[in-house]
Amino acid sequence: MFTGIIESIGKVKRIEKNGSNKTFWISSSISNELKVDQSVSHNGVCLTVEGVTENNHRVTAIEETLVKSNLNAWQVGDEVNLERCMLMNGRLDGHIVQGHVDATAVCIDNQDLNGSWQFRFLFPGQFGKLVIEKGSIAINGISLTVFDVGINEFSVAIIPYTFEHTNMKHVDVETTVNIEFDIIGKYVVRIMSAMPQK
Repeated sequence: MFTGIIESIGKVKRIEKNGSNKTFWISSSISNELKVDQSVSHNGVCLTVEGVTENNHRVTAIEETLVKSNLNAWQVGDEVNLERCMLMNGRLDGHIVQGHVDATAVCIDNQDLNGSWQFRFLFPGQFGKLVIEKGSIAINGISLTVFDVGINEFSVAIIPYTFEHTNMKHVDVETTVNIEFDIIGKYVVRIMSAMPQK
């Protein structure tokens, strides 16, 4: 379980293909603090640490993860948002993020507003019920608030701190990002759809 508050930016140092899986070596300021079997969010995807050497750690994404996220497009040198799992004795500064990416979205517009940035994303329409005005969403693992919601589009505003301390500064038109919808909204939609129709 995560909060969507990014701790560090990692850099992809090496990629290895193993059958239908991909193994990634990531270098970051927190890598040497990680332990094998620890869960870490990578661009919003919960991956298990398999090895740690100095300032690098190793994770593997299986085919299911590669299909549903943007990890399959990662290249050596790419920057990745990192967050360790939440502590139960701490504050929940963002929102409840599972690290289970639901889909990808494509940036269709970005604007520098001279003090903040605004991004607009296009996402698969079948998830439209899960995006509400002023609701929460995780983009590449970042907890953000959506606005100007359409059937299959939404916008987010980025403050300078988030822009500088995450990989949002690399998101441009046509960039693909990982999105995870609010778990509470998913449960509400599921419960409502399972109720008998009158």
